[in-house]
Amino acid sequence: MNQQTYFVSGIGTEVGKTVISAILCKALKADYWKPVQAGDLDNTDSHKVEDWSGSKIHPERFKLNHPMSPHAAAERDNVEINLEDFKIPSVEGPLIIEGAGGLYVPLNQKDCMIDLIKKMNVPMILVSRNYLGSINHTLLSIEAVKAKGIEIAGIIFNGKENKETQEVIAAMSGVKVFGRVDELAVINKESIEKEARKLSKLF
Repeated sequence: MNQQTYFVSGIGTEVGKTVISAILCKALKADYWKPVQAGDLDNTDSHKVEDWSGSKIHPERFKLNHPMSPHAAAERDNVEINLEDFKIPSVEGPLIIEGAGGLYVPLNQKDCMIDLIKKMNVPMILVSRNYLGSINHTLLSIEAVKAKGIEIAGIIFNGKENKETQEVIAAMSGVKVFGRVDELAVINKESIEKEARKLSKLF
């Protein structure tokens, strides 16, 4: 596999970006970087990915104390976030970058997560989850990314299967579908490795 960097974003909050990021890290033998962590500083997404995948973790650029939108958390911490603050870590192999929330989560009063992805200039992997309304949310996310000129490497569905939903999203978007990750009853090294073996064949 060629050395590659991917930015993992989702169609919304709580769709499983961190689990998918850990699986990708394991599958691609990639390092991991979360540019902005808001809240849960004793058990960050970086901590979880390190525990689940054993990947090398690069420190967050911003660690904010409150579990809320980065722009609001930064204001409470008296911190200003600017796109110029972010620089992709130097790595020897693949790198997985995980965003916070969805594409239009604000970083400040003018920039959102999608603007950071654009600045990073790396292919994006979109995490979708099957629920009522997810077709709309997924297609809108894809249109927004395309409008910004961001390359979409593909979609990964997370959770229970819904063939009709997955097929219509693939057909209407024209975006590659890497596959689907099963709903994990237990999230640990073993379950992450099992899903990583499936996913590694698709890259």
